[in-house]
Amino acid sequence: MNIILTNPRGFCAGVKRAILIVENALKVYKKTIYIRHELVHNQYVINTLRQKGVVFVEKIEQIPDYSVVIFSAHGVSKKVVQEAVKKKLIILDATCPLVEKVHIEVSKSSEKAIETILIGHRGHPEVEGTIGQYNNKNGKIYLVDSIEDVHNLSVQNSKKLNFFTQTTLSITNTKKIIAALKNKFPEISGPNKEDICYATTNRQIAVRQLSKIADIIFVIGSNNSSNSNRLAELGKETGTFTKLISSFLDIKKKWLKNVNYIGITAGASAPEILVTEVIQYLRKIGAHKPIEMIGVREKKIFKIPKKLLNIKTILDENG
Repeated sequence: MNIILTNPRGFCAGVKRAILIVENALKVYKKTIYIRHELVHNQYVINTLRQKGVVFVEKIEQIPDYSVVIFSAHGVSKKVVQEAVKKKLIILDATCPLVEKVHIEVSKSSEKAIETILIGHRGHPEVEGTIGQYNNKNGKIYLVDSIEDVHNLSVQNSKKLNFFTQTTLSITNTKKIIAALKNKFPEISGPNKEDICYATTNRQIAVRQLSKIADIIFVIGSNNSSNSNRLAELGKETGTFTKLISSFLDIKKKWLKNVNYIGITAGASAPEILVTEVIQYLRKIGAHKPIEMIGVREKKIFKIPKKLLNIKTILDENG
């Protein structure tokens, strides 16, 4: 059996930034660090942070006043921010800058009372946070998840309408939904390019290339990870046997019967250690040394909040 690794794979710049914010906060503040929701959607990452003393909550009201709170990489609504301020919490925002960009645009639409359509998955925290940027009673924000949703959608003024997208969607499906929106609402405005982030795009392109070689594809990522699920869906759409796995423990040997090429990728919130463990397991049962595919080299880096940049200075000030 031959192992083929996609490039790029695993952590994106937004996830790296979020984790670095937490790690630096643990060094700076001599109190419990609370994180609203999961920092990123990967159980290995969450469990590792729990072991370091981080406490995860779903509601701001669960956090004691004057505590340190970190908002997850998915972003939060304006209401959540207001709740945190009211409790006098020390706020560290780990929202991915690319998600923040969408927040800013939706907020601008809200200020101008321009009706807005968000393409995204219902219930996802990024979607909830983005919808929560719109609070103008004279306008409205709508959520669509499919072309059927577009067909069933009614708006108040189709001549004054914007659209934006969640950052971790399927490239192909999103383009179809945007085309349906433009067909139904010819005067709708939106970004020149959908808001799907570079990391999501690059990983989907890599999986499509991988599907031309692999007999089976393992997508390493947690079940609640949107970008990981999109990778698994894409693999299946190409006709390649594809499985979303949390770790090597999920692999069943029967899947590997008569398999020559095993493709491996990882969602943007999955650490490389999980990839390494999968490779080690496969090599133990007879696979050859992995081959790395040539792919896009991601150089993007997102800066962390200034208050966490100079740790030594902050530590000195705190005694």
